[in-house]
Amino acid sequence: MEGFDILLIQNLLAVDSFQRTFGHQLPDGSYELTAAWQAGLTNGAIIGEMIGLAMNGILADRYGFKKTMIGGLVAITFLIFIPFFASNIIQLLIGLIFMGIPWGIFQTLTTTYAAEVCPTNLRPYLTTYVNLCWVIGQFLASAVLVGTQSRSDDWAYRIPYALQWMWPVPLIIGIAFAPESPWWLVRKGKMEQAFDVLKRLANPGTPTSDIDEALAQIKITDDFEKSINEGTSYLDCFKGVDLRRTEIVCVTWLVQSAAGSTFFGYSTYFYKAAGLASGDAFSLSLGQYAIGGVGTVLSWALMGYFGRRTLHLSGLSIVSPTNKPTNDSSSNTNYRCSY
Repeated sequence: MEGFDILLIQNLLAVDSFQRTFGHQLPDGSYELTAAWQAGLTNGAIIGEMIGLAMNGILADRYGFKKTMIGGLVAITFLIFIPFFASNIIQLLIGLIFMGIPWGIFQTLTTTYAAEVCPTNLRPYLTTYVNLCWVIGQFLASAVLVGTQSRSDDWAYRIPYALQWMWPVPLIIGIAFAPESPWWLVRKGKMEQAFDVLKRLANPGTPTSDIDEALAQIKITDDFEKSINEGTSYLDCFKGVDLRRTEIVCVTWLVQSAAGSTFFGYSTYFYKAAGLASGDAFSLSLGQYAIGGVGTVLSWALMGYFGRRTLHLSGLSIVSPTNKPTNDSSSNTNYRCSY
């Protein structure tokens, strides 16, 4: 869902009707958003996500994974009305900031839940499946824009926004029947409920003793974490050995954007600015997200042989630039891109 929604923000910049409504007219008669507003819309959603990321840990720890996720889905169901009915770019920005809050919650809650619920040997595959879900959402968003970008009325961008309403209801129903994290239940002292969840997650016919053993291991781990965290605060994340761990986590997360994924979302806009027809630009973007899905599936097989660190470094090496830019004026293209 997040992949679908986030892609709309960036790729709608290449939709003529969206540009006419929220942009300004250029000397050649066309319409376009200024670079400041292009960055503003994207960064507005990111600001909302940062708020959601900060809220996620507090809400998930207090109310559990299921209630937090369902609450985020209910919230975004109502927040979609803001960009759908937005008549000026300020209203659109406000809507994107507020929608970014549940997007931030979805971003980390899903991965944490997958890591706590699935068996250890399946954890790398299920957590990377979250990335595949993002790619699928981006692919679907591109497919929707391929079908609507040729419209000349406001529905060229209202339809993609309206289609965001198709996600929350089925997701809420599915999550309502999903098990709560046994780790969260143990942390809250709900041992009987944690036992029931572990029994539900185990293979049919699993001996009760095995479930009791798994529950005991979770309890021991939880007690150990509480003992080492006693008397600590968030400031300890920036001291001693924990500072090194904080650096590793932050840099690993930063690499996703530093490697160019942020610009990847603007690909349709760049293709169109480079001279491609609107239909071709959106079709090319559709193909690139399909390739992204294939790459995620391939990582499942490669992870077992090479490990995640090696795959990460290899991928960064492959996408690194290998050719120096040319100064040959004959190869230059006149771009209309406001960047």
